[in-house]
Amino acid sequence: MPAASPPLLPLATWWWCLVLLLPPQPQALTQLQPDPNPEKASHAGQAFPHLSLDGSPLSHLLLDSRSGHLYVGAVNHLYHLSPDLQVLSSSQTGPKLDSAECLPPIVPKDCSTAHLTPNANKILLLEEGLASAGSEVGATSLIVCGTLFQGICEKRSLDNVSEVLYQSSNPVDTQYVAANDPRVSTVGVVLNQKGVGLMLVGRGYTSKGPSDIPPITTRRLAPSSSPARQAFSQDEELGKLVVGSYSEYNNYFISAHHHGDHVYFLFSRRDMWNRKEYRTYVSRLCAGDRSFYSYVEVLLECSGGYNLAQGAALAKHQGRPALFVAMAAGQASTPTATGRSALCVYGMSELDASLQRAQELCYTEGGRGRTGQEEAYIEYEVSSKCLRLPKDSLKKYPCGGEHTPSPIASAVPLSATPSLTRDTLLTAVTTTTEVGHTIALLGDKNGWLHKVFLQPDTTGTLYQSVLVDQDSPVNADLLLDQSGQNVYVLTDGKVSKVSVSQCEQQPDCQSCLSVRDPHCGWCVLEGRCSRRMECSREGQANHWLWSYQPANQPCVTVQSLEPAIQSREEETQVSLVVALLPTLSEEEESLSCSFGTLAPQPAVVTGTTITCQSPLPELLPPSPPGSDHVSLRVSVMFRDVTICSSDIIFYDCRAVGRLNITSPCMACVGSVWPCIWCVLGGLCTHNNSSCPRQHTIHNSLEQQLEPRGADSCPFVWALQSSPLVPMGFLSPLTLLGRNLDGFQVEEQYTCVVVVVGEELKLNAILKKDPETKVTTFTCSVHQFQFTLKHLEYSAPIYLRRGFHRIDSAPDLRLQLYDCSVGQSDCSQCRAVSSGYGCVWCGGETPGCVYNLSCTSSPGPADTCPSPQITQVHTHLSGPVEGGVLITIRGSNLGMQYQDIQGGVTVAGVNCLPQSHGYLISTRIVCELQPSKQETEGPVIVSVRDSEPGQSLQIFTYQDPQLTAIVPDKGPVSGGTSLTVQGTRLLTGQRKDLTAYVGQQPCYIVEEVNGTHLVCRTSPSNQTAELTVRVLFGKAERSVPGHVFHYMEDPVITAASPAESFYEGGRSIKVSGRSLYVVQQPMLTVWVEPKENTLVRRRRNNQLVFNSIVSKQERCTVVSSSEMNCLTPRVTPDTKVMGVWFELDNVKVSFERVAGKTFSYYPNPELLALNRDDPDTPYRFKPGGVIAVEGKDLTRAMTRGEVIARLGDQECEVKTLDSTHLYCEPPEKQPASLGSNQLPSLRVVMGNLNVDLGTVQYDTEGLSPVPLAAQVGLAAGAAVVVLVVLVIILMYRRRSKQALRDYKKVLVQLETLEINVGDQCRKEFTDLMTEMMDLSSDVGGPGIPLLDYKTYAERVFFPGQRGAPLSQDLDLPESRRQTVEQGLGQLNSLLNNKLFLIRFIHTLEAQQNFSQRDRGYVASLLTMALHDQLEYFTDVMKTLLGDLVQQYVTKNPKLMLRRTETVVEKMLTNWMSICLYSFLKVSKCLCCHKYEVAGEPLYMLYRAIKYQVDKGPVDAVTGKAKRTLNDSHLLREDIDYSSITLTVKSGVEVQPCPVKVLDTDTITQVKDKILDQIYKGAPFSQRPAADSLDLEWRSGQAGHLTLSDDDVTAVVQGRWKKLNTLQHYKVPDGATVALIPRSAVAMGIPQVYQTGEKMPMLEGEEGLRLWHLVKSNEEPEIPKHSSMRERERAKAIPEIYLTRLLSMKGTLQKFVDDVFIAILNTKRPPPIAVRFFFDFLDDMAEKHGIDDPETVHIWKTNSLPLRFWVNILKNPQFVFDVQVTDSVDAVLSVIAQTFIDSCTTSEHKVGRDSPVNKLLYAREIPRYKQLVERYYSDIHSAASGCYQEMNSTLTELSGSFASEMNSLVALHELYKYINKYYDQVIMSLEDDAAGQKLQLAYRLQQVAALVGNKVTDL
Repeated sequence: MPAASPPLLPLATWWWCLVLLLPPQPQALTQLQPDPNPEKASHAGQAFPHLSLDGSPLSHLLLDSRSGHLYVGAVNHLYHLSPDLQVLSSSQTGPKLDSAECLPPIVPKDCSTAHLTPNANKILLLEEGLASAGSEVGATSLIVCGTLFQGICEKRSLDNVSEVLYQSSNPVDTQYVAANDPRVSTVGVVLNQKGVGLMLVGRGYTSKGPSDIPPITTRRLAPSSSPARQAFSQDEELGKLVVGSYSEYNNYFISAHHHGDHVYFLFSRRDMWNRKEYRTYVSRLCAGDRSFYSYVEVLLECSGGYNLAQGAALAKHQGRPALFVAMAAGQASTPTATGRSALCVYGMSELDASLQRAQELCYTEGGRGRTGQEEAYIEYEVSSKCLRLPKDSLKKYPCGGEHTPSPIASAVPLSATPSLTRDTLLTAVTTTTEVGHTIALLGDKNGWLHKVFLQPDTTGTLYQSVLVDQDSPVNADLLLDQSGQNVYVLTDGKVSKVSVSQCEQQPDCQSCLSVRDPHCGWCVLEGRCSRRMECSREGQANHWLWSYQPANQPCVTVQSLEPAIQSREEETQVSLVVALLPTLSEEEESLSCSFGTLAPQPAVVTGTTITCQSPLPELLPPSPPGSDHVSLRVSVMFRDVTICSSDIIFYDCRAVGRLNITSPCMACVGSVWPCIWCVLGGLCTHNNSSCPRQHTIHNSLEQQLEPRGADSCPFVWALQSSPLVPMGFLSPLTLLGRNLDGFQVEEQYTCVVVVVGEELKLNAILKKDPETKVTTFTCSVHQFQFTLKHLEYSAPIYLRRGFHRIDSAPDLRLQLYDCSVGQSDCSQCRAVSSGYGCVWCGGETPGCVYNLSCTSSPGPADTCPSPQITQVHTHLSGPVEGGVLITIRGSNLGMQYQDIQGGVTVAGVNCLPQSHGYLISTRIVCELQPSKQETEGPVIVSVRDSEPGQSLQIFTYQDPQLTAIVPDKGPVSGGTSLTVQGTRLLTGQRKDLTAYVGQQPCYIVEEVNGTHLVCRTSPSNQTAELTVRVLFGKAERSVPGHVFHYMEDPVITAASPAESFYEGGRSIKVSGRSLYVVQQPMLTVWVEPKENTLVRRRRNNQLVFNSIVSKQERCTVVSSSEMNCLTPRVTPDTKVMGVWFELDNVKVSFERVAGKTFSYYPNPELLALNRDDPDTPYRFKPGGVIAVEGKDLTRAMTRGEVIARLGDQECEVKTLDSTHLYCEPPEKQPASLGSNQLPSLRVVMGNLNVDLGTVQYDTEGLSPVPLAAQVGLAAGAAVVVLVVLVIILMYRRRSKQALRDYKKVLVQLETLEINVGDQCRKEFTDLMTEMMDLSSDVGGPGIPLLDYKTYAERVFFPGQRGAPLSQDLDLPESRRQTVEQGLGQLNSLLNNKLFLIRFIHTLEAQQNFSQRDRGYVASLLTMALHDQLEYFTDVMKTLLGDLVQQYVTKNPKLMLRRTETVVEKMLTNWMSICLYSFLKVSKCLCCHKYEVAGEPLYMLYRAIKYQVDKGPVDAVTGKAKRTLNDSHLLREDIDYSSITLTVKSGVEVQPCPVKVLDTDTITQVKDKILDQIYKGAPFSQRPAADSLDLEWRSGQAGHLTLSDDDVTAVVQGRWKKLNTLQHYKVPDGATVALIPRSAVAMGIPQVYQTGEKMPMLEGEEGLRLWHLVKSNEEPEIPKHSSMRERERAKAIPEIYLTRLLSMKGTLQKFVDDVFIAILNTKRPPPIAVRFFFDFLDDMAEKHGIDDPETVHIWKTNSLPLRFWVNILKNPQFVFDVQVTDSVDAVLSVIAQTFIDSCTTSEHKVGRDSPVNKLLYAREIPRYKQLVERYYSDIHSAASGCYQEMNSTLTELSGSFASEMNSLVALHELYKYINKYYDQVIMSLEDDAAGQKLQLAYRLQQVAALVGNKVTDL
């Protein structure tokens, strides 16, 4: 019996390519009306969720009815989905090496046709479990069968489909289940018979592979031992359908169904008994018939020629089971379906009756019916025939027997009439029932889902079609969800969840009823579209209106409203007649009326009439501006639900009059509202009562009343006098009116003239003409005096009676005019229309006046003076060809255009006037005519017969010439500044000049002079050589002998670096093509003031940047492919918005070229050499280097770009890091460049030029004591002085030597790094290529993040097995309830802060309470109080306060350095809880920066592991060639080579290549193979290496099992060498396999396993094991050697340091990413860090600690040291990974670097420094800045995060509390209480507060319950 082999499939390697979930919800295409072509429906409709999957075509969809989960079978893929279509798990099932012609397992040499074959899913079913009583308990596994390996099946986990529960490792022929051809159908159904799980399978015939598999077989689902049977096997005791000819009876199975006591198969095949055409059949078997004696089938007919079934569903119609079949018409006599299809329904009772009759006839009547016709026969060419058995045979043997004939077929078909026919192929069907109505859901070939309403007689009506997936057939597996409200639709590439109905989407009754959906109806009193069962009063009349009502169902509507319009000044009764008004069942229920948004009012219901009161006038909303009415919605309401509504209008007659200012009366009586006009009151109102005893004019709507209408209104309709009124003269005004007889009381009339907003009132005299009934109003004479801006002004005039305005015509206006305005000369004056009476009046002050005011001599002028030319607008030159327009300005240039026609000459040549440019008397525009030669002269204008006028300016005709162009080439995008050289280029006006290159315009950009013209070329559509032309008006000139070359645009391919500082001047190296084409390459920086980024204007919804300016620097083209650009200078108060290269018209974004944005940083700071005394020279001893200190020196600068000059010579820069610059000056002191005698050191960084002070070389001895002083002192104390001198000299020498050594070490380190730079880059490139699949898997299974429970267990209880988190409370059942009660009371005690703090302090006071106990208790408390983290935090703060108090009196800098107290471990746990979310993987795939630290930490781990594994690793000592840790460095030169193995394992793993080393041990090889196969999978879910054997498979040699230690191992003396691939001589490309180790082999211990296990140095028989080096070959240091010799022995040769540097350089990016993610200040730090740092700051302030270094140390000890270093060194705390010793050694160096970066002490290294510190000597200062900025930003941020912290703690308490095993934690805590019981009780009793709270008594109660302790109770 084959066992379930461990799954070797990669669990998540292909996860990234499995699923594509489309975020935007697409619009489905919905067709609401029945239409034979739903595909033509409009693109408007519903949206539904869907999921696109790989593996097209998707073949099966399965629903687990208990969980609601979905399972999808596809080509090469298997998916597990949630009900809302989220992928829960998935697995890749192919392609694999296979052939339909070969039997598994596939061996390539034995199967020549084997190739990578896709695996199409054929069966997807649920295996049902059985309870002890035999009842079903739900699905236990997923049955999956595919086309590979002859259709074998497997079982998979329902929770994780990638987990294989059963798979035959060596399948036999009885286990071949499904068809091995994707085109051949396979169906199955699962049964449980007498506790045995069976699967009945129907499959078609396949031409390749085993040909003897029957069409229908029975398979057992579980293996059995007696007799020995395998799962999925088809054995002798299980039934099968015996067939005479498999190829003839090639059944195409559609579906299989289990109904009642029978199993039914639906299939189509050729009718072998009758017409040889393809028909559809249903066969039936008794579910318990293992011998198939009961097999019987019947032909299905669907009238209309629909003979091929496409899909089927077994459901109920009218409460009776029925088979719904989607049928299609076949193509002639072939199994191919045409587009014609239909739905046919067959009742199961009729189907069973037909099958039973055929069975009965074949049993008892020889197959003959009453007429003697053969109605039943034996099918499938078997040796059986119908018999004549006793009549009761069928009753006795309903499932047949050995003596009954089989298989039986009915010759009488079961017929049905199509319920619905379609012109597109139907492919799927399912049904749903709604309130007794059956609705069929049909899928078709084009991706549409059709909804059909079935009548009781099965006739159907299509009421809606939905486009699910355009042109993608709907799969036959059409499934309803558990609620029956949604249907899952499977198409070729996606799964969709489509609502069966959209009732809830219909907002109102009209849309609800118009959708005509049988699921829906309008629930009247609830005001929503719902299903009938959801409406509470659906059984009462008119309460639920069905959407699919056969008649045109109306909604509850208002049939009439009285009154529909009313005045807003009235309050009336409003009556509504409502149709279909529902009755209210309860007396206290009532309806109400609501007007607009006003409060509802009670309504009175009388039958179908509803009466309610209109609102009070003052409550009505005002009419909209410009409107005379307001429309309100009057709604009939039940509670807050609107039943029906209509519109009522409230009009406002007063507003009607106000809205028409000129004629309010006519507007009033002509209104659509019944308004009347009160004549005397001048008021528009709605009734007569508003104007009692007054003359009224009625509305024109009132046909019976007089006077009425606008013609009856008093009205001033015209001016009798002239409307032209001159200014300054008395002018009479007379108005004409009518209908003024209604004014019975005489009042004063006033004429009102409105001039510039001011009203001028003139008294009016009334005169009536009794004959014409016209009233004349004569206004008092008035002299108008106003200042006008133009000749005339139109002033409105109207008549007023008293205070009321009389209607007037809208166009009633006066035209006030002033002749002197705008008429500056005689010609303009005389050109004014004669009606105005304007004349040119001569005299001393001539001017244009009104004719009556011209009284001076000689009076009005009859003629005008001669023309006068004041200016000629041109450059006073033009081409001899003419064609240039010139503008002449002056006065008296004619009264009309005809006056100057033919009267203009320029330099004696006619100039043709242009009518469009002529202005009366002041301007003439004329076109210059050609001249025969160059000439010059004035401009002359003649006006008719007057004397001509002549200009003072002289005009010149000239002939311009072009001579050359510069440059002669440019890019096709244009933008080249082209200079055209020539003579007399300034000819004509500037606007007359245009330039062209070929036909492309060249835009003139600068002022033109006589010899140069500069233009900018425009783009061209191709490269070309073109002539340059210039047009002077219409005269054209070209450059002879010169052409301009349009060339290919320049292309920039790379630009670096991407950083500069504000001062600019940094050189940007640009690479590309055709750069020489550009004339003026520029580097442009767009900047904006920083304050503008906060406040920006919006225009047309777009941001407008007013203050963006550009800074530019010219670039230098070095060659066609290279260019240098200097960065422009920007100011610190600006923000860089973008950086561009401008190559003429080609603009290239720096970001697009370089792949990252260009950044500006603050200028680097360089400190003076002698900071204490800048005026004192810096003393320099030749032979050393000058050290310059600074800040941010490498942020935007490299060593090669820095220039240092000492005087007139260079100081060669040797080393540059963030804070130091080291340069080596000349051996001799250089000369000074300035007035100072000593040379100055100047450092140049781009535009930054810094003088650091003067330098003086030391040429004397080092003695600091002057010679004269030495002589004087020698006389008195020679011995003392000599001693002092010796000491001083030694100290100076040592200190200076140390400084020089430090500087030289840095120089040497940098030189080494430069030397290994190329190697680092190559290694880094290889590493990044390897890591690409990881990067794409971020957030997915590619990063195996531990769940919170495991994470907490590893952090709280590191290194402990069986931690409390994984334990259960182990108690006898008799004590469990009592103990749990006591633990509950203990939990209450722990929630008492006083008790908890006293308890902790008491434990810590005990001498035997060890440090391990302290940590353990702290973690137990964390578990117990995890659901109350706010309280836990409060206790922790109190204990920390006590701890601070203790250390303040000692050394505060030592606080939190170690975990010596309970609270320090509590702090560690607290940080771990709060920062867990910060360790998760970021979902921001498009982010450039990490949002959390989990992803970069995992990438660092994988990068380290990949790099370490690339080189040899000693399996015994754990030392590696590739490492950062010198103590773990494999120093020996090992000869090794990389080889690639082809790995395979049975049929379930696709062969894959794995790279290994020939020096690897066999266990190392197995680990690397497992790493590759399970890449990204959790380590805990992969098999252990020692559970597998490595088998080498090689041609004729067969299989060889490889192991670390066997009889072939090499033994040398007492040393035995572990076997390697080299030992076995395994070649490159060899094929190996991982196979499960046998039980015998499993008992043999492996010599060594990689990982955290310790290697075994001793083998059998006392032999010592070794791999690459023997452990005693390490260099030993003599015990009695000198210190110097010992130091030399520890020194590492340069070659090994190079290895370390190479590893460091390769990993540098990943180390930087981790540090930056942890210390990132660009996003808010975690709230817990801000909260705790604030707490430490408060503690420091409270205790008067003002030393910033102390607080810095506290913060470092609480976060980096306590949390981050722990995580950096132990990634297995966060991820499910294995950390080997060699990887751990590298992580230790990185963790130590992180700690060094967090310290405040200066980081200096020397020759004797540890190599680990030397490696990161240059990076640590940069990391220190990150730490300082991180701490500083948190400190400077706004405090007060306590409330936010409490919210976070509350959320964390609820999120993870369930993961904590609090009862076990409490029980463990009680053990400590029991151990120190007396001390705890005494401590509580000694505390006064504790006595009040009876804490000791309560603890005694706990002890009595939990420990069964005898107490004082």
